[in-house]
Amino acid sequence: MKPISIDLDLPNNAYSIHIDQSWEGLDKAIKPFVGHKAMVVTDENVYDLFARDIESILNSMGSQVTTAVVKPGEERKSLKTAENLYTQALENGLDRSSVIIALGGGVVGDLAGFIAATYMRGINYVQIPTTLLAQVDSSVGGKVAVNHPLAKNIIGSFYQPKSVYINIDTLKTLQDRQFSTGMAELIKYGFIWDNEFLGWLQHNIDGIMKRQEEDLAYAIECSCKTKAHIVSQDEREKGLRTILNFGHTIGHGLESLTNYGLYTHGEAVALGMVYESSIAYRMGLVDGSILDLLIRVLEKANLPTEIHGVDTEALIKAMTHDKKNKGGSIVFVLPVGTGKVDVFNNIDSMLIHEAFKVSPKELIS
Repeated sequence: MKPISIDLDLPNNAYSIHIDQSWEGLDKAIKPFVGHKAMVVTDENVYDLFARDIESILNSMGSQVTTAVVKPGEERKSLKTAENLYTQALENGLDRSSVIIALGGGVVGDLAGFIAATYMRGINYVQIPTTLLAQVDSSVGGKVAVNHPLAKNIIGSFYQPKSVYINIDTLKTLQDRQFSTGMAELIKYGFIWDNEFLGWLQHNIDGIMKRQEEDLAYAIECSCKTKAHIVSQDEREKGLRTILNFGHTIGHGLESLTNYGLYTHGEAVALGMVYESSIAYRMGLVDGSILDLLIRVLEKANLPTEIHGVDTEALIKAMTHDKKNKGGSIVFVLPVGTGKVDVFNNIDSMLIHEAFKVSPKELIS
């Protein structure tokens, strides 16, 4: 494939997203931002696969490299893990001219970005996402955070990377469940913004699931372009960027309620999109065809579409801790048409409760 470059235009924090199928272009993409010292943050799984390649490239650029390896899993995205990383940065002499490299999935990217944003009040960092979820979503846009036991991503900041480098070949090593979890965010873009992409996705999702290079590259490019466009207009989520949270109000509630152990992020978001769309259907915002299409596409991506074994009252309580909420009301992003959503914060609580009483499939059957 021909390398792809997408610019994310921000007044003070512009950067490029590079999409390739090897590490050949990495040095050029990150060289301006790599200082005398670099700390690669990765997890145990990714370390064995790609860390040595990245260390070698950094060394060839004259950088002294420290690699910090964390255990995999959403539960590691915590203040305790952050403290350990601060300690490693200090012990290895990182200063304000140093760079942090986030090598891994969404957890590593959020965590490494949070360290970069807060260590010495902010140092450079670069995103090298190795999962589909991170490549199409979390590596782009500068949201960095750690979790609190009561709420996901509640402790964080907006802090943009200096560069994002996506090597789609890393997806060949991804387990099927983790690949599917990234599909949830990819599918999301079609429903919130890009109806043309949604149409393409319906006809090409089998190729993506088979990890065919051409289909993957196009889907990742479309997703990154959409997110870059939205973030460039609303970097700090004061308005438009909120639509990227479709599925996340219920999804984040599910994750925190189940201690981040039952569902992957994408699985939780998939369920969130389905049940939030069922609320939209009950409100008369969309007809059943939108909900039906969403369920069919998610199922083709091997994602769940029905919630089982979760206490509804506890879930709704968990949703009240969501950081998007305003004035004590739960904020939802709901579909209002094909490829279009809007933000609502005044939904009748009975509608929310009713959404969990009947399977979304049964609702439209």
